[in-house]
Amino acid sequence: MVGQVVLEGFHAVKHAVRFGAVVGRVVVLDREKALGLARSHAPDLVGVFEERAEVVGAAEFVRVIGRSHPTGVGGVAERPVDRVGILDRTSPLVLLDNPRNLGNFGAVIRVAAGLGAGGVVSLGDVDPWHPNVLRGSAGLHFALPVGRLEGVEEVEGVVIAFDAGGRALRDVRIPDDAVLAFGSERHGLSDEVRGRADLVVSLPMRPKVSSYNLTTSVAMGLYHWELFRRAS
Repeated sequence: MVGQVVLEGFHAVKHAVRFGAVVGRVVVLDREKALGLARSHAPDLVGVFEERAEVVGAAEFVRVIGRSHPTGVGGVAERPVDRVGILDRTSPLVLLDNPRNLGNFGAVIRVAAGLGAGGVVSLGDVDPWHPNVLRGSAGLHFALPVGRLEGVEEVEGVVIAFDAGGRALRDVRIPDDAVLAFGSERHGLSDEVRGRADLVVSLPMRPKVSSYNLTTSVAMGLYHWELFRRAS
């Protein structure tokens, strides 16, 4: 383990527990409200919340979690050892090239977890486990490997980069072990990643629309992979 991370809100705690995180504390402001959320949104975890929920006051909640939260639920979990070196290459790996918006980064992890990606890795100086990234993922960092690469030379396998000037995605089948590379929100793909790409593809977009949000782009790419995988 390499330190602790804070789980802000019921859904972050729910996802962390479901995907095997080592959760040290689960703090709640109102036990019955927390159990009500579990009954309506996570019936499989009602027993966990009954056993683990620790009722605290508002000041202690903020001390542990760092801020208040509308659900009145929070937790503290162990950050897992970086699993990027032992990635599952039976589903695409998402590579973010120097992402800058931490909320978008987290939302990408959430989408990648939902669509069954093999992991999410990034290039650049942003810690993929930054609290703002973890907040955006709603705790789904624990559902798949998440980590940072030191350079593009660490990327292995067929790299499919997404860029407006590429070949239409609709004409491409994405292999299960592909690396799907997406540029930063403002600057797009770096020359290094573009040079490493085996194929550059573009998402369908009507004229006069300049770009998609990063999370939307990743979702479209992964859904295209999932859709054609089922059809084959």
